[in-house]
Amino acid sequence: MKPNILVIAGHDPSGGAGIHADIEAIHSLGGFAATLITGLTVQNSQNVQGFELVPEALLARQAEALLDDLSFSAVKIGMTGSPAVIRFIASLLDRLPGVPVVLDPVLAAEAGGSLSGDSVPEAVLRELMPRAVLATPNLPEAQRLVGTEDIEACGARLLASGCPAVLITGTHDDTPAVQNHLFTAAEQQSWTWPRLPGTFHGSGCTLASACAAFLAQGQTLPEALESAQEYVHQSLLNAWQAGKGQMIPERRPPERRPQAIEP
Repeated sequence: MKPNILVIAGHDPSGGAGIHADIEAIHSLGGFAATLITGLTVQNSQNVQGFELVPEALLARQAEALLDDLSFSAVKIGMTGSPAVIRFIASLLDRLPGVPVVLDPVLAAEAGGSLSGDSVPEAVLRELMPRAVLATPNLPEAQRLVGTEDIEACGARLLASGCPAVLITGTHDDTPAVQNHLFTAAEQQSWTWPRLPGTFHGSGCTLASACAAFLAQGQTLPEALESAQEYVHQSLLNAWQAGKGQMIPERRPPERRPQAIEP
């Protein structure tokens, strides 16, 4: 059976990010995504123009229906939108003990448009970070969450919030290459990837969902981080342009290398 992954995130009508990206990535990696849609956004491949949140009461009814039917091997969280939605998510996670949670603390679209209220960062730190095994903010999100610019200080403060592993991605840096920095209590580690031309819609969603998919399949956290970053890089290498804005990652199954045949 495919591992079931619960995705809690917003809907992007352009299809490049949010729930669309999560489902595509998880399916291409051999998982099955069940979804709770926290918000309906007004956006395209160029930017976000607004959003409306789904009432917590409806989310709770949907969650009851899912938990009555499915068991989950991982949870991926994206756009939350409000402290009330975050409190609902926290109470739901408490009903899934032992299930690894990957938190992509979405506060804005790749192009900069807001997807959260001003009080969301504090609620994310208090309610969701301690319940996650991995958080994957980009640098601007990490800076907004903890209120400091220095990446080392961001990593330390996010770890102090209770999440044991924080991967701060460098896609928004003005550097020749993309550097992703992992912070844990035991070590710091970084990965360097070629910076590809253009900008991309939904790369953060793709990364977090890939991490959740690999964890759901039983990979260790270090293995999942390696596999997910390789998957995202390949998705961006094959990206294409659907509209007038950012490129859309091509979330296809990883290429399988031929195995030697024993004589």
